[in-house]
Amino acid sequence: MDALLTALADPARWRLVSLLAEHPRSVGVLAQLAEARQPQTTKHLQTLERAGVVMSQRSGQRRIYALRSAPLRDLAAALNLLADTANAANTANTANTAEWEVQGGTRATYDRYGLSLRAERMAAEGAGWADGRTFGFERALAGSPEVVWRHLTDSALLAQWWAPEDLRVSELVFEARQGGRVVLEYRDAEDADGSDGVVGRAEGAVDDVRPGERLAYQLSPLLPDGATAFTSHVTLDLRPTPTGTHLDVGYRISDSTIDSADFVAGIEIGFGQSLDKLAATLAATARDAAPQDTNTSRDNDTRSTK
Repeated sequence: MDALLTALADPARWRLVSLLAEHPRSVGVLAQLAEARQPQTTKHLQTLERAGVVMSQRSGQRRIYALRSAPLRDLAAALNLLADTANAANTANTANTAEWEVQGGTRATYDRYGLSLRAERMAAEGAGWADGRTFGFERALAGSPEVVWRHLTDSALLAQWWAPEDLRVSELVFEARQGGRVVLEYRDAEDADGSDGVVGRAEGAVDDVRPGERLAYQLSPLLPDGATAFTSHVTLDLRPTPTGTHLDVGYRISDSTIDSADFVAGIEIGFGQSLDKLAATLAATARDAAPQDTNTSRDNDTRSTK
């Protein structure tokens, strides 16, 4: 308890704890939001981690920190006990403590990724360890196959959705022709000025283009030294439905290296989140393009005949 109180007594560290109470964040983003230098922020986070109030895990080129709820619950209980001793009349009001653990949202994603990360690192025993691994995704999308196709191949539209929830696209090249280049670069979504550096970069090429029907490409995430982590082979098949388009995505891994474990651990979560953003984007586009309400149109026609 003494170590926890000492760690929390510093205003700068308390600010970091407050930011992490919202959701897990990287060191660079925490430094930006706290308006502090990154080396000093790192020292404060290390102090908090030694006190047990935060935990961290590496995600690609970033170190992500998250708040631990148990020490705060213990501290809250101790403070409540002091208050109860001073004023027994408040006992009934302090019987229940607040729910500190974040339910769902980015914290749930953080924990889920952590489990996957540990499993993949244990499995990565040699080159080719993940070769042949496949993932499948399906989405029912608003809009015709032609509309969906534009969102899959137009760089400006791609940039709106082709990133997990906590990241943003900082560079994107997608040449929608056979053999065309594909470049995808990410930064942290909260890295407003770009000072936190590039989170990830991938390069590849388009394999197959059948407008409105099928798109296939290869994409290789790059390690910090520029080497390839693995190669993903992605196919996207579009089928018209009465309400829009059914998208069927196939994802296969080849050329995997031992250092690709961190990337492989995030495929199911990250790619799934990206497709969810695509679905939301298309749904919003469909709503904006919906015809004017018929009752309003009828009223306008009635007024125009008077």
